[in-house]
Amino acid sequence: MKKEMLLVLASFFLMSLTAITGVYAIEETTKIITISKDNVDITGDGKEEEILLKGVPYQKEDSFLERIYIDISASNGKKFTYPLESGAKASLHIVDLNNDGVKDIFASVLTRESEKIVQHYSYSIKNNVQTKLALPEPLEIDSHFLNGYKAEIKINKTGQCYLFDLKDRQQYYKKLGLYYHGKLNEPTELTVNPFSSLRPIHVEDHKVGLLGEQRITGIANADVIASIESTWSYDHGKWKLDRTVVHKEINK
Repeated sequence: MKKEMLLVLASFFLMSLTAITGVYAIEETTKIITISKDNVDITGDGKEEEILLKGVPYQKEDSFLERIYIDISASNGKKFTYPLESGAKASLHIVDLNNDGVKDIFASVLTRESEKIVQHYSYSIKNNVQTKLALPEPLEIDSHFLNGYKAEIKINKTGQCYLFDLKDRQQYYKKLGLYYHGKLNEPTELTVNPFSSLRPIHVEDHKVGLLGEQRITGIANADVIASIESTWSYDHGKWKLDRTVVHKEINK
């Protein structure tokens, strides 16, 4: 009996040891990649900080990153870590977004590649104080299909209206039941997407602004009707819309 009990206990011990070994094996094989590395003064003390954008692939050899984060080693020995959302791609810019004379962190993560959905983040650690910086909100746009294979959009902030001729897609729309003899079967709005891109650019007076891009889609994500570029500058603590440019998209 004692021998049987010893065999059972030995089996449990071996199973536990295997489980523990497995955990350590997973931890040891976790691959952390450095996406970008910068050495820039972002505290304002005249000394450079080390800024690393890092990611952990979802699986070995997988391009999708299940963890993305920013690691900062300040010149005074302090450490800062900023977790970002998981995604397919990530990028980091070091620019003075709020025009206070000290550079800030601006990061972008492509979270849904097929839908071109991007998340953006911006932080300041001026004087070693962590501050999350506000970013421009996507433009609010009223949009809908019209009779005669047309669509109309109106940018609420500027009041500008744009009309699009979509006759090149009439067979597609008729097949899906959106139109019948050129008339809408029912009122249908377009889809106004958030920023698919938001990136730093130089604006007047050698300052840094942001250029955003939004897509307007019809009855499917691939049915892109227009793209709208918006240029923003930081003025008196707020983001100001400088201009918009609307492009009609031609689906092939």
